[in-house]
Amino acid sequence: MVRYDGKTVVSLNVNNETHEVAARPSDLLLDVLREQLGLTAAKPGCKNGDCGACTVMVDGWPAKSCLMLAVEAQGHAIVTVEGLGGTAAVQKAFVEANAFQCGYCTSGFLMVCQALKTQHPAMPEEYVIEEWLQSNLCRCTGYQEIRKAVHMMYDMT
Repeated sequence: MVRYDGKTVVSLNVNNETHEVAARPSDLLLDVLREQLGLTAAKPGCKNGDCGACTVMVDGWPAKSCLMLAVEAQGHAIVTVEGLGGTAAVQKAFVEANAFQCGYCTSGFLMVCQALKTQHPAMPEEYVIEEWLQSNLCRCTGYQEIRKAVHMMYDMT
């Protein structure tokens, strides 16, 4: 349904809840999550898909919400860090491994690692972990703690 202001009502399944939002055809999923739903874990970084700070899971796969239009997300299951509930093994592992410094990129890494675990329930080979982690950038750490957190995440489950 197109409204008088040119926006369309879009139904989004975010963190297992249905939300009706008004979005222009050009509105990014990142912006709708943050501005309309108040889900601010996904961060605006580069806004061109390079840094991964905006990563969410779409149907169990990592997706950069700065590259996805809100209207494209309709009909898909979207999970943000808020949807993990603070108790996921990936979150515990990141805390125990001190796998963050400033924290800006952390939510994106959490979602990539959660998706990795979803798609590879058993510990994958090291090259697979490296491939998955390459989708996100961190300017503060040397990635050793992040890799350690991935291993800890698998040990916890």
